Amino acid sequence: MTAKKALFDESWVEFLLPEFDKDYMKSLKAFLREEKHKGKVILPPSSLWFNALNSTPLHNVRVVILGQDPYPTPGHAHGLCFSVMPDVRPLPKSLINIFRELYDDPDLDQPGTERVDGNLQGWADQGVLLLNSVLTVESGRANAHQGKGWEIFTDKVIATVNALDRPVVFVLWGAYAQKKGAVIDASHHLVIRSPHPSPLSAYRGFFGSRPFSKINHFLKQQGGPEIDWFT
Repeated sequence: MTAKKALFDESWVEFLLPEFDKDYMKSLKAFLREEKHKGKVILPPSSLWFNALNSTPLHNVRVVILGQDPYPTPGHAHGLCFSVMPDVRPLPKSLINIFRELYDDPDLDQPGTERVDGNLQGWADQGVLLLNSVLTVESGRANAHQGKGWEIFTDKVIATVNALDRPVVFVLWGAYAQKKGAVIDASHHLVIRSPHPSPLSAYRGFFGSRPFSKINHFLKQQGGPEIDWFT
């Protein structure tokens, strides 16, 4: 694992490149190398580990949605939290609930038809940083790479966005994301908190929370364009 500029947009390099010389990142690199040596399959492919940072340059970040770790099913994860590759069927249950909330939001101009694929690249291209806390996972073993160092790196990503002089929207779904996002300056940024869209918790307050229209209302207040959530 290297911090080549090709892996994430150059706008992040000044802030994140020094992380690759720190002990935690060296330990993480050794761990991932050993896992590969053992024949374990690491998801997503290494070319997509930093896809969120490559897809959404720092100067374009307007919204941050914080996830936990990649989908452990081969062919699903591609480096954007909650997003799956275009041909994945059926969609993950949390993503189905995210779309349900999106299409039930009465404060959005709803399209005539609902989307059938779960690829959220269109969100990332509009300035939505889809950041997982942990950027890799072992195939078939959810959360297998937690506590190995990625969390420190993504804390730095969050701190970098938090330090921007312009306000950004942070979306924290569930206790895990809310704990990680506790450092965010809510007096400067908009912080949206709700239960996780997982089937285990979506009915406890995620449904009906209207995060997407709240985000667009805030962005409009700031004089910027709204996100087209239906792309």
